[in-house]
Amino acid sequence: MYRTEQEQFWSGEFGDAYISRNCGVEMQAAATGRMAHILARTTDIRSVLELGANIGMNLVALRTLLPGARLEAVEINENAYRRLASIPGVTAHHGSILDYRQETPVDLAFTAGVLIHINPDELPRVYATLYEASARYVILCEYYNPVPVEVVYRGHTARLFKRDFAGELMTRYPDLRLVDYGFVYHRDPVFPGDDFTWFVMEKTRRHIDMAT
Repeated sequence: MYRTEQEQFWSGEFGDAYISRNCGVEMQAAATGRMAHILARTTDIRSVLELGANIGMNLVALRTLLPGARLEAVEINENAYRRLASIPGVTAHHGSILDYRQETPVDLAFTAGVLIHINPDELPRVYATLYEASARYVILCEYYNPVPVEVVYRGHTARLFKRDFAGELMTRYPDLRLVDYGFVYHRDPVFPGDDFTWFVMEKTRRHIDMAT
């Protein structure tokens, strides 16, 4: 079932433990506040796909912020998937994002804290999935580093990687235009995060196609 050791890792006990560390009303409130800020320069989003949604906190936020939008998600951990699938208005898919293909493009495809855990050799596959799944916006919320580095993660090696994910995506797909970006600090007094950087990109080819 698993292509990489990273997928097996997140599908098992470590992934289950992650769920219990990342839930609760305060974290949900912070997720909603962050997503509102991230979406501030986007318009007319009617469909969304999140790759690696875990228990769906971002999608619960988007259900509030985009009440009319169709929401879909992919999650590999079975326990997280069960909670994700129980969220009203969310269509959940259980499986690997390395194998997933979106049949109908959505207005927004995004990841949050997912690319950092992907085997670097598989990143081109995930970049292609994100790009092809989106008809307009791609958003990445990940740890940033100007060059690729590996970080020991809770005592484990080869489980967390930092790099310029957005830069690589825009280099690979030149029609992506950077719309906005920002940093979420863990000591933010209102909506703290995990010291990650977010990027909003838009397909410029969409506007060319509409105009011709």
